[in-house]
Amino acid sequence: MSTSAGLSHGLKPRHVTMLSIAGVIGAGLFVGSGHAIAEAGPAVILAYAFAGLLVVLVMRMLGEMAVADPDTGSFSTYADRAIGHWAGYIIGWLYWWFWVLVIPLEANAAATILHAWFEGVPMWSFALAITFLLTLTNLFSVKNYGEFEFWFALIKVIAIVAFLALGAAAIFGFIPGSGVSGVSRLFDSGGFMPNGFGAVIGAMLTSMFTFLGTEIVTIAAAESKDPEKQIVRATRSVIWRISLFYFGSIFIVIALVAWNDPQLPLVGSYQRTLELVGIPNAKAIVDVIVLVSVASCLNSALYTASRMLYSLSVRRDAFTIFKRTAANGTPQMAVIGSMVVGFGAVIANYLVPEEVFAFLLATSGAIALLVYLVIAVSQLRMRKQLLARGKPLTLRMWCYPWLTWGVILFICGVLVMMLIRPEHRIEVFGTALLTVVVMAIGWFRSRVLGTPWMGAVAPAH
Repeated sequence: MSTSAGLSHGLKPRHVTMLSIAGVIGAGLFVGSGHAIAEAGPAVILAYAFAGLLVVLVMRMLGEMAVADPDTGSFSTYADRAIGHWAGYIIGWLYWWFWVLVIPLEANAAATILHAWFEGVPMWSFALAITFLLTLTNLFSVKNYGEFEFWFALIKVIAIVAFLALGAAAIFGFIPGSGVSGVSRLFDSGGFMPNGFGAVIGAMLTSMFTFLGTEIVTIAAAESKDPEKQIVRATRSVIWRISLFYFGSIFIVIALVAWNDPQLPLVGSYQRTLELVGIPNAKAIVDVIVLVSVASCLNSALYTASRMLYSLSVRRDAFTIFKRTAANGTPQMAVIGSMVVGFGAVIANYLVPEEVFAFLLATSGAIALLVYLVIAVSQLRMRKQLLARGKPLTLRMWCYPWLTWGVILFICGVLVMMLIRPEHRIEVFGTALLTVVVMAIGWFRSRVLGTPWMGAVAPAH
């Protein structure tokens, strides 16, 4: 029986903690970082530093709002209240669309690995099977999602820590027979910045999107028993998490692998490093880690898309059926609705021409920056609202409002850079077109249903 009683609080502290630590680390770190390194050379660590700093500041702003007023709609709800209903509507649907498109990407990545192990089974069947199985985990209860993510994330943490320890041992020459040691590769192939600062900017534009998902913890924490405490803990730990997992991993790779190694972008940064260190079966080890990572990201994509769809429905921005919850507090109709579109995207990945699917992906290319921009503008305006409502600000953005304005200007600058660079221009245009379509639909719905468009919808919990 479905009701509108609201979401459960089935996530345990250890679920939220592990989700915040490594829940959204995907194949981008283990494999995709090799392309960024090949583009910028050792200076790629500067690209990750710029992107990581942006995420730290954005998470601090989001944490301030989320601790004061936890909501499963997170930044979409805050945009609704601080900027206007149109902003919450648009960014909520764009964010939902982003995670729905993550489903076919991760499903295809998992299917590629499984197909290599079982060549007789077609890739599309693996992609649909893993999507279906993870949909089931999201349908039963949020506790199931949390339990799966706990173990997925724990495996990733163990793998990254082992890689860091192994890499450090190789750098200091503690691994007998290792083909690499020291940090000379940071400078011996054309210097630290062999392709110039422009390549660093390009790598930053690529690496920036590997961080999107850090904000999921503010969505998931709303389904825990003590959301304020969980959000504070996750927000304050984001600095060491990014420093350890991203900067640490990238430093190990660029110290041990030549940036112009032709195998680096082909096999990925982790695998190439392990091969050079002399670890047997490096490909099999990394394949298992990547399989776990993409399954984790797919699981989180289904969860996040369903919760955003639920929140949109609560605010009358989606069909009311999607706010109905099962007896265990799971928004099963929102899960099914997101799953249907995700399944369609998985099928489209194999049926439609490559150019068509590439354009679909391009429509989500700048959504991460729009999410960050909306968070910054919302925090800039919402602090006054929270103080006026007597909400205690347990967590505060640093140097308000100057750092907030700095983030806004930086994001606008990055969008301009994406427009200038031909390889990223289609992403800006695609996202802009999608935004216009969503805005037009929202405006039309507001006229038909009589919901506010410029003003804010009253808070709903």
